[in-house]
Amino acid sequence: MNIIVLSLIVLGVLGCLASVVLFLVARKFNVEEDPRIDLVEEALPSANCGGCGFAGCRNFAEACVNADSLDNLNCPVGGTSTMTKVGEILGLTANATDPMVAVVRCNGSHKNCQRTNTYDGAKSCAIANSLYIGETDCSFGCLGFGDCVTACLFDAIHINPETGLPEVDEDKCTACGTCVKACPKGIIELRKKGPKNRRIFVSCMNKDKDGIARKACSVACIGCGKCVKECQFDAITIENNLAYIDFTKCRLCRKCVDVCPTGSIHELNFPPRKKQEAVPETEEIKTIKIEDLSESND
Repeated sequence: MNIIVLSLIVLGVLGCLASVVLFLVARKFNVEEDPRIDLVEEALPSANCGGCGFAGCRNFAEACVNADSLDNLNCPVGGTSTMTKVGEILGLTANATDPMVAVVRCNGSHKNCQRTNTYDGAKSCAIANSLYIGETDCSFGCLGFGDCVTACLFDAIHINPETGLPEVDEDKCTACGTCVKACPKGIIELRKKGPKNRRIFVSCMNKDKDGIARKACSVACIGCGKCVKECQFDAITIENNLAYIDFTKCRLCRKCVDVCPTGSIHELNFPPRKKQEAVPETEEIKTIKIEDLSESND
């Protein structure tokens, strides 16, 4: 028999045997997957941002299917509407969650925070933070090299060239938290959007004492406590010389904004305040006695 034909026959037989072995192994170790995982994944926005705490939408879908309750599971990108769909697929109740948005808690702009040195190195906040405090005397402020911008998957945050600070586009922000993780200074926080996107927060992270903080930044929080005394809802606390407003307690009354001596408390998306008109002095009303009237008539 021709050696070539014999070789082809042998290879064919070996191929068939290998196929049978692979088929048996696949049947032996086959893992059945819940078909609902695919349905849940299709209901998700496919952002794969990790904001849910899992490595991608697929892993989050698996966690939802394997969970007995959706109380501790949330897709920040899809929000309540997406989780409602997931709940309908799984026959579970999804709790409504307030929409969140990233907030930059630093107001150390070029105008408010004087530059005392120039950084000459890799334009990365992570690298710069490991080397020194920054280009100003505030060791808690934004470094301005845009690690948050690079990390954002939704083009929702950019560095303002005039201020040198990151600004968040509320319409694009999905509250995935990627920028929060990327900031080595920890100045970006996820906060509740609030009714009509109105928010009040302390735009400062400086924990130095008042004199040192004000010397580094003209709008730094000095921990004076006036806002704490003014707040009627116990929403403001001071720790390490820094005030913090709890957005779960804040009622957006804006009284704390008025009493802050440094202007470190910011109010966003509120209507302009009405100017208080000067109250005219009331004219003195002269009282006339009845006797005087009678005398005049005489």
